[in-house]
Amino acid sequence: MGGGQQELQRRWQYLAEAQRLSHSGIFAWHVGSNTLEWSDETYRILGFTRDTHPSVDLVFDRVHPEDRERFLDLRDRAARDGMDLDFEHRLLMPDGDIRYLHVVAHAGNHGPGIREYIGIVSDITDRNRAEDERQALASALQQSNARLEEAQRLAHIGHYEWNLIENRVTYSDELCRIYAIPPQKGPFDAALIFERIHPDDRERVASEAAETVRNGTHAKAEHRIVLPDGEVRYILGLGTVKRDASGQAYEMFGTGQDITERKLAEQALWRSQFYLSEGERLAHMGSWASSDLGIRWSDELDIYWSDEVYKIFGFDSTKGAPNLQQFFAAIHPQDRDRLAEAMKQLHEQHCGCDITSRIIRPNGEIRYVRCVGIPVVEDGVFKGYHGTTIDVTEHELLTLELRREQTYLAEAQRLAHAGSWASNLVTRQVFHSSEENNRLYGFDVSQYTNPFDLHYSTILTKDEPALRAKLEHAIRVGEDFDLEYRIRRADGAIRFLRGIGHHTPGQDLGDYFGITIDITDRKLVEQEREALANALQQSNAYLAEAQRLTHVGSWACNLVTQQIFHSSEENARMYGFDPSQGSIPFESFYGTILPEDEQAVRAKLEGAISAGEDYDVEFRIRRTDGAIRRLRGIGHHSPSQQAGEYFGITMDITDQKRAEEERERLRQLEAEVAHTNRVNMMGELAAALAHEIKQPIAASITSANALLRWLTHEPPDLDRARAAAARIEQDANRAADVISSLQSFYRTGIPTKRQSVDLKEIIGEMTILLRAEAERYAIAIHQEIDVCLPKLFASRVQLQQILMNLMLNAIEAMKDTGGEMTIKAKIDSNGLVVTSVSDTGVGVTAENIERIFDPFHTTKPQGTGMGLTITRSIVESYGGRVWANPNQGPGATFHFTLPGETEAQI
Repeated sequence: MGGGQQELQRRWQYLAEAQRLSHSGIFAWHVGSNTLEWSDETYRILGFTRDTHPSVDLVFDRVHPEDRERFLDLRDRAARDGMDLDFEHRLLMPDGDIRYLHVVAHAGNHGPGIREYIGIVSDITDRNRAEDERQALASALQQSNARLEEAQRLAHIGHYEWNLIENRVTYSDELCRIYAIPPQKGPFDAALIFERIHPDDRERVASEAAETVRNGTHAKAEHRIVLPDGEVRYILGLGTVKRDASGQAYEMFGTGQDITERKLAEQALWRSQFYLSEGERLAHMGSWASSDLGIRWSDELDIYWSDEVYKIFGFDSTKGAPNLQQFFAAIHPQDRDRLAEAMKQLHEQHCGCDITSRIIRPNGEIRYVRCVGIPVVEDGVFKGYHGTTIDVTEHELLTLELRREQTYLAEAQRLAHAGSWASNLVTRQVFHSSEENNRLYGFDVSQYTNPFDLHYSTILTKDEPALRAKLEHAIRVGEDFDLEYRIRRADGAIRFLRGIGHHTPGQDLGDYFGITIDITDRKLVEQEREALANALQQSNAYLAEAQRLTHVGSWACNLVTQQIFHSSEENARMYGFDPSQGSIPFESFYGTILPEDEQAVRAKLEGAISAGEDYDVEFRIRRTDGAIRRLRGIGHHSPSQQAGEYFGITMDITDQKRAEEERERLRQLEAEVAHTNRVNMMGELAAALAHEIKQPIAASITSANALLRWLTHEPPDLDRARAAAARIEQDANRAADVISSLQSFYRTGIPTKRQSVDLKEIIGEMTILLRAEAERYAIAIHQEIDVCLPKLFASRVQLQQILMNLMLNAIEAMKDTGGEMTIKAKIDSNGLVVTSVSDTGVGVTAENIERIFDPFHTTKPQGTGMGLTITRSIVESYGGRVWANPNQGPGATFHFTLPGETEAQI
């Protein structure tokens, strides 16, 4: 027993030391007397001296006011129901310091009807204060050997006699009680006992018994028994064999001891030791001690390390603890000075320490190690240090990662305009509000004591009632919420926000955490999308109406698979189908094409599909009502589409074709009218043209006579003859030019095709034709032609007719008065060629300025009224414009514009 007491005392010392290192104290609460028993560490944690008589009321006086109601509720329920306790609360110390405690207690009975609690109170103040920076370390070793005395009960022992011949046994009453069989007065079958032995132990027990009988050795064996209620008990069996004179064994006598409590205690002790070792391994925490540090300085310092400390540093435990030189060699160079200074303070001031530094293992791996040292004082005398060494690498790395993630999260929230928060919507207490959440509302909440009211006050008055109703409903039924509302920020800006809150059943009423998202941009996009959708719907309606009015239908299909993806209503109507009857198959559309056109259409489509290019085809169809219509189909194929996929339009060009035929007839008629007009002009100019042609002919005759005279001279005067011949050629060419211009102007039929022509040259030709007529009436012709005037892409005859009409009108206006005709040609700011013919004649009255281009309107006694009408028709066919305006002085000016050669071809 002496050895057992020493072992027990040593364990209590270990337990006390563990309490001191882990800031955890043991207490016992006797519910009936409402008295407490505390360990030394419990006194220290609660801030009382050892001579204080502990009580629940004494503790309650120091419970934080906000925790007292919950503390009293737990105390009353524990006293009433005997439930186990596991809770945290705060203490408000006399100096105003707040401590956080964690209490764990188990209810038991000290005697009949006497309830007591055995538990642990842990000071978790440092943990709570540091929990934002680090994760909580593995909890202290599980409570073991809570009631060590229960594992040391007196063993229950009974005796037996086993008749080996008859295999019957006689058990004492105690042994019967141990085996849970009714007390037996005489022997009974040993099989009943054998059945009680645990199935896993039966073979071993039988083998050991047979060995004892065979060899005569004393029997000593442990085994388990299973009682009828299923309980398993441990038995220590001792026995000795009796033999007769012949040496035959006939009886075994021995004892059976119920060692269940001892076995359970041994298992508990083993588990405690295992848990301690495993706890150090799992928590990467080892212990150390020094009896020299703080007393005498040496290179060894009489250091003790547990196995886990060796593992943390990567040292071989068989070589013993390292000396100071080896220890500091393992410390990261950047942390050595700080750690050396801490050890110096420990040695000189006998103070505690808690320092984290980096170490470099022999394999080069860097680890973060936290060292906690506590001075050991016995009877007021400093004895050295005990402490722990903890590998906090994962924690430190996680802390760094957490800080990075918090930075990333804050940046992500800023970029996504989403802030996080946690609050009680009933008490309006805000537990957390991220920086981005505050920015969304436009406030710096650090300047306000109640950010909840500050945030809530920004909600627009129109949105607040609906918002409040949804929140109250969510709180009442304990469910999540997702709602949208508007706020007015301090800068006056209106923002759309979306609030999402989550509530878990384990939280207090009104406790929510969630996010706030700025959805202003999304709302604006939705509004724009809605407006676009409305516009699209309206546009589609306009498109359908436009297709109906213009007889243009849209479609999309695969010409290979003959699958139709889209066909507008107008497209169906053009083919003579009723769009209200549903989708129309490809064969129905294609079947309307006239047989004489189908082959050409098919060849066109097959060529387009094979080349993967667009197509434009015209064809005729016979509608269901028998009408023949001309259609034009335009199909577009995108390289990203499948083979044969086209989308395009179908146009009903029946009226267009008829109009083209009509326009062709009108062009023929117009050409005939224009020719008639030119013939009339030539009749009016016959005398002038005869003079214009006669003059160069007479000059040629005179030059010919002179040539003959110079040739008959002796010797012939060749130089003068040559000059006379040159004059003859020049006069003949001038007469030929007049005749050529007259022929081209007088030619019948449709004007020649458009080509590149020089407007300056045409103006010169018309000036030659009309100069004699102009001089007849004392009219001078002037030209102001831009030297950079571009060529025109037009019909030469049509340009001649335009200039002829305008120049003859000018001469007509000045017949009685004479005057000046000015022809100008230049380029305007739009790149058009502007030509004008102005005169100083009678001018144009205001009532005639708009009518002079109408058909058959004339101010001449013998005029047809078609000259200016034909002029306007020709100019507008080129995309140009013709107009007239009175001059500032006498006369009027007629203008017309034509595109240059490049623009006209485009």
